Amino acid sequence: MTPFEVIRGDSPVILGQPHGGTFVPDEIMARLNQRGRGLDDTDWHIDLLYEGLLAGATVVRAKFHRYVIDANRDPGGQSLYPGQNTTGLCPDTDFDGQPIWAEGQAPSADEVEARRLAFHAPYHAALATEIERVKARHGIAILYDCHSIRSEIPFLFPGLLPVFSIGTADGTTTAPALEAAVVNACTDAKGFDLVVNGRFKGGWTTRHYGRPADGIHAIQMELAQRAYLAAEAAPWAYDATRAEPLRAVLRTALVELERFALSGEINA
Repeated sequence: MTPFEVIRGDSPVILGQPHGGTFVPDEIMARLNQRGRGLDDTDWHIDLLYEGLLAGATVVRAKFHRYVIDANRDPGGQSLYPGQNTTGLCPDTDFDGQPIWAEGQAPSADEVEARRLAFHAPYHAALATEIERVKARHGIAILYDCHSIRSEIPFLFPGLLPVFSIGTADGTTTAPALEAAVVNACTDAKGFDLVVNGRFKGGWTTRHYGRPADGIHAIQMELAQRAYLAAEAAPWAYDATRAEPLRAVLRTALVELERFALSGEINA
């Protein structure tokens, strides 16, 4: 199985989707405990949520689940949030801090490296290829990394997460005009709250690729799943009616990103 899927388009905007995949090889699934087999930390239906919002956008999505290996973590294993609760490159626990592997079945360092080579590296090779292709065509590439998460996870953050969490590593991964375009689209939306560079400042993908001075901009959007799921629990059903207002906001944000990119107005 190819560990990723690429839908190639002509827009300067690329949609990265590292956490929507649910594929777990049988031999790995057998080693997960009952809690792990639920795959609760999936970015459920993120592909469906963004489908058709920006004609011509390139999509790069991982097919494998983050419990196999996390495509949005530093391949060297460095924490993205030192001193805070988080999950690693090949997580031992879920977002609630609970073990996901059967006793004695957590992967060894050698196995983590094998998974990195088989899954993480090919996904990022594909993503890097698309970024370079888009930049060669337009002189600019905008990587918009699509994420979602349960609204309440005390192990990771206190209280209720805003619907929109926009991450640019404190403004270092994109031009101010692009960050402002996304923030403005979300601010103008009624019934939704947002935070910029709060608990989620952007994962490894955003921080690794975002080089505004070189014409490569990266923004992470973390969405609270209450805005588009029927319930934040199994079976994690997509609610098209609930999702439509959210999709309208996301469409506006993506269209604005593309407009800026094609206008030549961006100054890093």
